[in-house]
Amino acid sequence: MFLVYTVRMAKRITHITRKMTKILLIIAGSASLALGVVGIILPLLPTTPFLLLAAYCYMKSSDKLYKRLTEHRALGPHITNYLKYRAVPKRLKYVSIALLWLALAASIIFIPNIYIRILLGVVGIGVSAHILTLKTVGKEAQD
Repeated sequence: MFLVYTVRMAKRITHITRKMTKILLIIAGSASLALGVVGIILPLLPTTPFLLLAAYCYMKSSDKLYKRLTEHRALGPHITNYLKYRAVPKRLKYVSIALLWLALAASIIFIPNIYIRILLGVVGIGVSAHILTLKTVGKEAQD
C-alpha cells in the first residue's frame, strides 16, 4: 500500500514539476522577448541573443508562442534567418551599426568622464566587429 501511494505521489510531483518548468520557461521567454524588443531601440542592448533565447524558451514550453514569435511580421524573419542560416540581411547590418554609432556619439558627447568615453568606444568597436562578422543573408533566403 505504501509503495502504491509513493508511486502516485511521485507521478503527481513529476506533473507539477513539468507544469512549473513550463510556466518558468514562458516567463523567461517573455522577459527575454521584452529585452530583445527594447534592444531594437537601445543600441547597446543586444537584440538577437534575447530573441533567440525567447524562441528557445517558447520552443521548450509552448508551441503556440513559438509559432507566434517565429511568424511575427517584424521579428520572425530575423529569428528564422539566424536559426536557419546563422546570418542577417546586409541592410540590417548597416542600419544596426549606424544606429549604434549614432547613440554612442551622443553618449560620448554628453558624458564628461574620459574613461567611460573610452569604454563606450571599445564596446562600440566590439559590437561593430561582431555584427560585421555575421554572415549576410542572400536574397533567396529573405523571401
